[in-house]
Amino acid sequence: MQQERDTTLDSARIDQWLAEDLGPGDVTTRATLGADRAVQASWIAKADGIVAGLAEARAVFQRLDPQLIWQAEVADGARVRAGQTIARLSGTAHGVLSGERLALNIAQRMSGIATETRRYVDAVAGYAARILDTRKTVPGLRDLDKKAVAAGGGTNHRFGLYDLAMIKDNHVAAAGGIAAAVAAVRGYAPDIAIEVETTSLAEVDQALAAEVPMIMLDNMAPAMMREAVARVAGRARLEASGNVSQASIVAIAATGVDFISIGALTHSVMAFDISQRIAPID
Repeated sequence: MQQERDTTLDSARIDQWLAEDLGPGDVTTRATLGADRAVQASWIAKADGIVAGLAEARAVFQRLDPQLIWQAEVADGARVRAGQTIARLSGTAHGVLSGERLALNIAQRMSGIATETRRYVDAVAGYAARILDTRKTVPGLRDLDKKAVAAGGGTNHRFGLYDLAMIKDNHVAAAGGIAAAVAAVRGYAPDIAIEVETTSLAEVDQALAAEVPMIMLDNMAPAMMREAVARVAGRARLEASGNVSQASIVAIAATGVDFISIGALTHSVMAFDISQRIAPID
C-alpha cells in the first residue's frame, strides 16, 4: 500500500497531546533502546470489531519520526477479527514506542465508537431508520468521535449549536410555546434548518403546524411513536431519541421513524482493544 501523509490532525494539536505524555522525554525508551534505535511493530486486533482512527494514529507516529513508515492493512470502517493485523510500522524507537500510547488511545476510542455504531446499524438493517450521533462527545474530540461514527455506518447529526437550530423544552418555555420559539428562530436566522423536540402528540401537532422540517420524539413509547409517524405522514422527518439501547432499537425502528439518535455511541463508549507488538530491526 502507498504511504500517505495525514492532514486530519494539525501538528499543534498533536504536540499538545504528546506534551501531556512525554514531558521532557520518554525515559524508559531512551534508557533501554536509545531514541534512534530502529524498530518495527505490528498492530493486532484483540477482538472482533470495526476499525477507525488509523490516519490519526499515523499522524501521531510521524510527528515524532517524520521518516516512520506506516502501512495500514485495512481501511477505516473495515470489519476485523481478533488476531488480525491492522497495521505495520517501522522507524525509530522514539517514534514507534514513545508515540504508541497516544496513537493507541486515539485509535482504540475511535474503533470502539465505530464498533458500537455498527452494532446499531446492523440491528436496524431491515428498516428505513438511520442511526444518528449527538453532541455528547469528549470536549476537543468531537470531530474524531463523529468521524468514527461515520466509519461505523452511522450518520453525523449537527456538529454544534451553529449548524442546526434544535428547539428544546427550555427554549419553548422561555419563548412561550413551540410556535413562538420557531418564529423567533426564523426571525433571527431565516436560513438555518430547525428541529423541534416533542414529548407528546399535542406537541407533535404544534410542531407540524409550525411547518418545521424535523421533529424529535423524545422518550416516547413505541406506540406513541407509531401514532406520531401516522400523524406526520411524511410532512416532516422524525427523530427518535432518549434511552435507546440494543434491547429497544428494533421496536423503535419498526415504528417508521426516519432517524434514531444515540448518545451512548460517544459518551460512554468502550475502547476497542488493539495491541502493539514490537521487534528490533537487526
